[in-house]
Amino acid sequence: MDGSAIRVRGLSKAFGPNRVLRGIDFDLPAGAVTVLMGANGAGKSTLVKVLCGVHPTDRGEVTLGGRPFAPGSPAQALRAGVVTVHQNIDDGVVPDLDVASNLLLDQIADGSVGVASGRKLRDRARAVAEAVGLRVDLRRPMAELPLADRQLVAIARAMAHKPRLLILDEPTSSLSAAEAERLFALIDRLRAQGVALLYISHRMSDIRRIADRIVSMRDGVVSGVFEAQPLDTGGAVRAMLGRDLSEAAITIPAPGPVVLSMQGTVLRPGARPFDLIARAGEVVAVTGLVGAGKSALAAALFGLAAPVAGAMRLDGAPYAPASPIAAIARGVYMVPRDRRANTLIADFDIARNLSLPFLRRHARGPFLRRRSEAALGARMVAEMGVVCRSPRDGILTLSGGNQQKVAVGRWMAEASRLLVLDEPFQGVDIQARRDIGAKIRATARDRATLVLVAELDEAMEIADRILVMSEHTVAGEHRNENLDLSSVMRQVTDAHGAAA
Repeated sequence: MDGSAIRVRGLSKAFGPNRVLRGIDFDLPAGAVTVLMGANGAGKSTLVKVLCGVHPTDRGEVTLGGRPFAPGSPAQALRAGVVTVHQNIDDGVVPDLDVASNLLLDQIADGSVGVASGRKLRDRARAVAEAVGLRVDLRRPMAELPLADRQLVAIARAMAHKPRLLILDEPTSSLSAAEAERLFALIDRLRAQGVALLYISHRMSDIRRIADRIVSMRDGVVSGVFEAQPLDTGGAVRAMLGRDLSEAAITIPAPGPVVLSMQGTVLRPGARPFDLIARAGEVVAVTGLVGAGKSALAAALFGLAAPVAGAMRLDGAPYAPASPIAAIARGVYMVPRDRRANTLIADFDIARNLSLPFLRRHARGPFLRRRSEAALGARMVAEMGVVCRSPRDGILTLSGGNQQKVAVGRWMAEASRLLVLDEPFQGVDIQARRDIGAKIRATARDRATLVLVAELDEAMEIADRILVMSEHTVAGEHRNENLDLSSVMRQVTDAHGAAA
């Protein structure tokens, strides 16, 4: 066997008239981490689905270990040692089964492990979990686990196959820094064992930590391969986009009237109280590690959970929503972080997904006005830059980045007083991130906007003001100009940070 675990030559794939892959040539060397970068719609997902047996190729050749490789199904790819952890975690787990059964799902499916094995099943599952540092109750149903733990279960399940090629699609999007570092340590071990790794990400912190080489894709072809050390990440981005990516320019507006005020807020027992103010026209980024309290803040604002203590006011009036319906009635909208589980309806088209929270505005009595809904769909598809043939396309026909644009666009289709966006850039490429961020800022004048992000560079690209959360309290506040990054990072990682 030569040094390449996978060799791809002339790979092409079309869906009807849409040529998604157009003569792909690239190698995935054994014992190396190849980062794959590409804008949404570049063909990354289709390439991965060909490699893991979901789609057949139209033309071209793929070899694995020097032998022809053309899996007819994901099961065949898995048996050959090609293992994929998908970005959508629910593609890799069964929510109704417990953790132990999910960890050994493939062995159960092929009959090598019985579901009713009881203690033996859990013992084998525990060994799989310990390999990635996963510590959860193996009897607990998957549906009850937080997203980060579901992510680690999917990764641990993949590890059980001793892969020759491991494909990881945005694997750290839901992981804390400590969880991500455990994953990186595992990747280091697999690389040392000669496993080829294909890592799909646009997070520069991930890329700098683990990449041996970068392959950029654009419009269905490989537009650049970067292997010389130190890796030219700027060149990889240019190859991905076909141009330079200009710096995001932030012009901080004059402060508007207070829309949201929170005084003495306590999000969980034992947390330090904090105050928070958000004004009309400003975009406030709330950053911090996974588990710092950002999602708890969003839940309190959207009526999903009441704070332990404190008072909130919206436009000067007391605000204590008992439910999301009550929040929406006051003009408070929220984009949740997990679009597939909490936002998008797989069976609905783009237009219906956009109109869903406001269907009454597109109805006359009991009858839906399809023309009104279609007009909304066309408007938001254009405003958000959603790449599709028609607003009547199924939502699952879109790439992940375009699905995210729909998820964000749904809540920007109607005027709000407070817009809360929980990780709105999760799973999108750099250009889509800029597009979504520009739309958020361009429409911010008549509302207050809170954007919850784990990545500091995302906060710096969009915010007028940056709040740091740690241990479910506000540990620091910074105007987004001439930032002291070392001070911000100390507050992000300090479990007992004091307010700046």
